[in-house]
Amino acid sequence: MKVLVTGGGGFLGKAIIKVLLQQNITICSFSRNIYPQLTAFGVEQIVGDLSDIHAVTKAVNGCDLVYHVAAKAGVWGSYDDFYQPNVIGTRNVIQACRKCSVSRLVYTSSPSVVFDGTDMEGIDESTPYPDHYLSWYPQTKAEAEQLVLAANDTSLSTVALRPHLIWGPEDNHLVPRILERGKAGALRRIGDRPCLVDTVYIDNAALAHVQAAEKLAIGSVVAGKVYFISNDEPLPLWDIINRILAAGGVSPVMKSISPQLALFVGSFMESFYRLLKLPGEPRMTKFVAKELSTAHWFDLAAAKEDFGYCPEIAIDEGLKRLQSWLQQGR
Repeated sequence: MKVLVTGGGGFLGKAIIKVLLQQNITICSFSRNIYPQLTAFGVEQIVGDLSDIHAVTKAVNGCDLVYHVAAKAGVWGSYDDFYQPNVIGTRNVIQACRKCSVSRLVYTSSPSVVFDGTDMEGIDESTPYPDHYLSWYPQTKAEAEQLVLAANDTSLSTVALRPHLIWGPEDNHLVPRILERGKAGALRRIGDRPCLVDTVYIDNAALAHVQAAEKLAIGSVVAGKVYFISNDEPLPLWDIINRILAAGGVSPVMKSISPQLALFVGSFMESFYRLLKLPGEPRMTKFVAKELSTAHWFDLAAAKEDFGYCPEIAIDEGLKRLQSWLQQGR
């Protein structure tokens, strides 16, 4: 058996590969760069861009299963920056799977595809897509997710997973951003409501992907479906952030601003950056202001029932492992 992981050098992609290494299969990674750690693992690496159908087809050819993890994440950038890798890239992966007779495709989506700017409390997969989005990332991920689900048929079985706020050792996105801004004193609580938020430890997110793939087959219970994935331990958002800061030896966030002010600042900074075509990313955007002032926790009943998902690493244990990794200098 041969498996392809797009974005195999990334945080989640690499974690999935580590789980797959425990099985007697051949693993290939498709990314824009070569990663020494994957080379050490004995993983075949193909370099290319998701928007290049020929490169994608070359990577998919000869595989039995594809984990499509790679994507352009973030809260700022042009529409095309997100559309090309997230939508065109996903369309290319689907097309390549069909051309190369791959019968199983596992897609990494995001809960943000159904975020409408209000609280998401205990919602399940029946929640509809919103009429509009506050950022290009969730909009393009939603379009890609719908492409994957629509592709499920009698020759290609597909499933989409929505892990929320993945964190843990080797994180190169969420944890570093929190620690960097915490050290700079640039973090502010938004509002005073104890909004509950789900997160997921990296090992649990990877496990969910492999478990879903094991159940995936033409006409199977998971085929053509989407699933929320988390640690199933919703906690107040700023408690989580402060515990991550503590793991990195950084003081907790004490200062706060109102949700209304955060939204105004986000709107102003977005306009300012667009007008002056400034490089980098605004410290606040409308999407971030809404994300940090609303609840986000999910009903995992479907994932538990359909493919036996059960988080193995609790948040307390995950924080211990994160602290140990941070203390070792990452």
